[in-house]
Amino acid sequence: MGRIEHHGVSQGQVVIERPAQGQPHRGKVLAAVQAHADDIPFFCAGAVAKLIAEGYDAYLIQTTNDEKCGPTPSIGETVLSNEREVETLAQALGFKGIFHLSYRNHRLDEASPLELRARLIFLFRLLQVDTVFTFNPWGQDEENPDHTITGQAVEAACWMAGMDKDYPEHLAAGLKPKSVTERYYWVAREGQPYNRVVDIGPWMAQKVAAISANKSQGPGGSQGSRLRDELAARGLRLPALDGSDEEADRAYIRLFQLDEYRALGEAHGLEYAEAFYYLTRRPDRRVSDYVERHAVPIE
Repeated sequence: MGRIEHHGVSQGQVVIERPAQGQPHRGKVLAAVQAHADDIPFFCAGAVAKLIAEGYDAYLIQTTNDEKCGPTPSIGETVLSNEREVETLAQALGFKGIFHLSYRNHRLDEASPLELRARLIFLFRLLQVDTVFTFNPWGQDEENPDHTITGQAVEAACWMAGMDKDYPEHLAAGLKPKSVTERYYWVAREGQPYNRVVDIGPWMAQKVAAISANKSQGPGGSQGSRLRDELAARGLRLPALDGSDEEADRAYIRLFQLDEYRALGEAHGLEYAEAFYYLTRRPDRRVSDYVERHAVPIE
């Protein structure tokens, strides 16, 4: 979990996704599916903020309860603190809603893959999702089973949600089949591929806020205010960390947590960027195009 340390490996022609004028995506829906509270902040917060600004309605889905990831010895307090911070994260980026699936942290591989996939299919149909952000389901060097299983469940649910014979009770309840046509698989480990780089320069303030929201775990959160207090105890101060706790935390992130996004951006002529392996399903128009060109009236 946590801080992106590598940019992955570019694969084929890399597409640069730049800011769009107006709101060309109005009416479309995205779902960002994370395993833990710090995944979206580090891996896709800038791109999500960009697409929301361009008209998407966005929803956050979290698969685990984060019970293993926090400073307190109490599992219950750890779960609660992470859940509250996910709410702060969602507000910072503009998500319309949150769905906590609440499987055991670091034990997602004990959960029924069929149940997890079915719950995601239900949500993709309920929300009529067009685009997802999540882990690469076949990501190289992934050591966290929660990441792999989340990515694989999302990938399967994306196409099964569009079939009318899977879970017909959904249709009887009024839901409609909906295939997810775009997938952004973020880069979480060294060597994972990417073919799309998203310009997130205009949305760095939202990304910093999203990272700062995650104070229970990960390298962002409250490190700025902690460092300021440690220095004060030694009779020292860093002027960059002056101000409130939140101001110090965000200043720390800007100073020490953004190098990877800056380096990736500079490599592609941008200020800051995030990398993804992007897949899309385009309709096969060969038959319709041929008919349009060659059909003649019956005489």
